[in-house]
Amino acid sequence: MLISRIEELIRKRGYKKAFVAEKLEITVKQLRNYETGRSLIPIDKAYTLADLLEVGVEELYDRSENK
Repeated sequence: MLISRIEELIRKRGYKKAFVAEKLEITVKQLRNYETGRSLIPIDKAYTLADLLEVGVEELYDRSENK
């Protein structure tokens, strides 16, 4: 299972959600879906977001193994 770190990373950079959504060319509502895990971010947008947040793409999510 993937756990989104997107909200935490945006907060750490001090960005407003509207700014990030604009850079990704999505709505704030869609960004919120990525943050909460309701939907997964497409790979092209993941790379754009990772560049914006100055992290690697792999840092956008944590893996949790449910047993």
